Amino acid sequence: MRIAFKFMAIGMVAGLGFVGSVQAADDPITTRQDIMSSVGAAAGLGGGMMKGEVAYSPVAGKAAIAAMNAAAVSFGSFFPAGSDTGDTGALPAIWENADGFAAELAKFSAATGKAMEASGKDGPADLDAFKAAMGPVFGTCKSCHETYRKKN
Repeated sequence: MRIAFKFMAIGMVAGLGFVGSVQAADDPITTRQDIMSSVGAAAGLGGGMMKGEVAYSPVAGKAAIAAMNAAAVSFGSFFPAGSDTGDTGALPAIWENADGFAAELAKFSAATGKAMEASGKDGPADLDAFKAAMGPVFGTCKSCHETYRKKN
């Protein structure tokens, strides 16, 4: 089972990079929605473990962190001028305050980078270590969504 989680994590991260490189030029809105879907899945897994709804596993913890980190380092590339219309949850504030949005993305990237470092090769050793690594990541999600994402 542990090996399956590792392959799933590697596949998730590799797939994210492939999706971004294939779709970016043609449809940045769909690409960023796909990236955020992977973030949502990782957040669901991570939140489930943090709440005790899903049994904690270091490999699953590492997979969630790796997916968030992959998104953090690629997500900002998919907001070109003109991609503010259509089926998007992005607010105009992204383009109106590009520096502020870039700062939020930098916080997300820094938090996920630290979580990757803290998780080591095998993932956070226990749930407390996972919570310590993932808590700041979730904080950056909330901060960015409050300013740059349409309310559902």
